[in-house]
Amino acid sequence: MRTLKLTVAYDGSAYHGFQKQPGLVTVQGVLEEVLCKLCGEEVSTAGSGRTDANVHALEQTVTLRTNGRIPVKNIVRAAASLLPADIVVLAAEEMPEGFHARFSAKGKRYQYRLVVNEQNSPFLVKYAWQIRETVDIEAMNKAAEYLLGSHDFSAFRSSGSVDTDPVRTIYSAKWEAKNGEYVFSIEGDGFLYHMVRNIVWSLVQVGIGKREPSDFLAELNSNRTEFLNEPAPPQGLYLAKVFY
Repeated sequence: MRTLKLTVAYDGSAYHGFQKQPGLVTVQGVLEEVLCKLCGEEVSTAGSGRTDANVHALEQTVTLRTNGRIPVKNIVRAAASLLPADIVVLAAEEMPEGFHARFSAKGKRYQYRLVVNEQNSPFLVKYAWQIRETVDIEAMNKAAEYLLGSHDFSAFRSSGSVDTDPVRTIYSAKWEAKNGEYVFSIEGDGFLYHMVRNIVWSLVQVGIGKREPSDFLAELNSNRTEFLNEPAPPQGLYLAKVFY
């Protein structure tokens, strides 16, 4: 039996997240329907992780095992003719037995788009968090530096998450500004449920002057209930890359 690795990009606006859910249209569900046709048999896929409704992926990793003989070089072209325009298979490759999109992953990179606008742009509603307040990027980056290294991220995990070890290691975390748009990139060995979106929300509070970088550090070192925190809107979040 073959193990295939697919790199998939998608616009999450029309889907109830990546993971299959009964009665709901999801990225994984749509993708599996097409892959069953290409492989000529029922197949099940595994993603590197979940993404919520309205969250996007620049490079999500998906694995599957199949007896189908379709050459990997044909999968990208064949999938393009069957998938909706908002899901694209970017690459396909054969992998050794035992390779798994989730369990073989060594780390991930996420990006978040924040736009400062006097009025909402209808062309960004599905793809960024738009705010009116000006932000201090230096203050946000000063606070983001506290994320580097290994920490217990319980304060940034939303309720409803799987009960896993809250300690994660962050390798890089930085905001970059260009033409009124601020892009936050964060890379680490793993992320908890809503962790990136909760971090972004708190960093933005620093950026608009409602909190100091020292407050962010205190939150990082606190329990979940000690600080007001909520996830930043999902449409600004992008799974950028998975590392193996």
